[in-house]
Amino acid sequence: QVQLVESGGGLVQAGDSLRLSCAASGRFFSNYAMAWFRQAPGKEREFVAALDYGGSSSNYADSVKGRVTISKDNAKNTVYLQMNSLKPEDTAVYYCAAPRNPYYSPRYKSYEYYYWGQGTQVTVSS
Repeated sequence: QVQLVESGGGLVQAGDSLRLSCAASGRFFSNYAMAWFRQAPGKEREFVAALDYGGSSSNYADSVKGRVTISKDNAKNTVYLQMNSLKPEDTAVYYCAAPRNPYYSPRYKSYEYYYWGQGTQVTVSS
């Protein structure tokens, strides 16, 4: 069983940076792939970034590539999303997610992820 709790969202101006955190419970966190998704009002949930279970390979949505970095601290059971050069179109609720089993690295499909946090709101003003 994995529980995920996001934090770090807020109201920022365009061009600012934010670091989102996702604290995970569970004994085998170090062996889980992790991902971030986001959902803007009136839109479907979309993939942002994913990190494989080994922590060595990452994937990013084209809309955030070059501005966002996903990372993981196994000692703290925490996954991060560093977001730079934020744009108003980045405004959304951001969710972290994990697959049902360790040693499995989904990529960008939300149905491949089983555990979800409650989300943290990011609002970017122009």
